Amino acid sequence: MPTIAKCRQHAAKLALQFRLGSTTAPALELASLAEQLIALFSRATPQQYGQLQQILTAVLQCQQQRDWLGLADYLEYELAELLQ
Repeated sequence: MPTIAKCRQHAAKLALQFRLGSTTAPALELASLAEQLIALFSRATPQQYGQLQQILTAVLQCQQQRDWLGLADYLEYELAELLQ
């Protein structure tokens, strides 16, 4: 089972890779992170799960638009705040 700390570290690592211009490998890892987060939040409150859904939706939109810096911001700031 993933832990909050591991997910937070994974998100920070991916955010850095996106900021540095690497997109292929972190984009593939993003799916794994999303799966881990969904498993982790299966025990969360409906409000927390809803916040996760909003963040993941925004991340997906950034990925579709190739907005790598926006995607990194969501991982580094919005998701990190939710995982506090």
